Amino acid sequence: MDGVGRVVVGVDGSVGSLQALRRAVTEARMRSVPLVAVIAWTAPGGEAAYRRTFDVQLKRLWEQGAWERLARAWDEALGGIPDDVDVRQVAVRADAGKALVCVADDENDLMVIGAGRRSLWRRAFIPLVPRYCAAHARCTVLLVPPSPLSQQMDHGMLPRLLRRRRAVNDLVGH
Repeated sequence: MDGVGRVVVGVDGSVGSLQALRRAVTEARMRSVPLVAVIAWTAPGGEAAYRRTFDVQLKRLWEQGAWERLARAWDEALGGIPDDVDVRQVAVRADAGKALVCVADDENDLMVIGAGRRSLWRRAFIPLVPRYCAAHARCTVLLVPPSPLSQQMDHGMLPRLLRRRRAVNDLVGH
């Protein structure tokens, strides 16, 4: 895919976004293009709560929290920001899908986002950022599937660990 201007990746700190961040770094390296890491944030209570709040320090804390989540994501995904990639970081106060579509505004960009888990509950109650981006982006969107390990943790190991913990608690009388 020649002509890619930038790689834009959505980051929220979830396992899926960490997987997407690793893939985005690989794509940026292969293409020798800048990587733009985007974290979208909203105030607790949404935009209306943000507008009703006149405490400037509180608003700064909300934004600072987003920057801290972004820094933590780099540390968790790759042990920090790589030195061999031109990295730009953006924190946007907006819904994630809208923020990513706005930042990846050139048809030569490549947007990389985690595909997330596919449970019925998540599809019903949580807005689907990947679906929104695929429908509205002007650029190519690369959906990174969850890692096999995260799927195994979701569907196999975690329930077993919980059952074991309950069994141990039953034995000791908790």
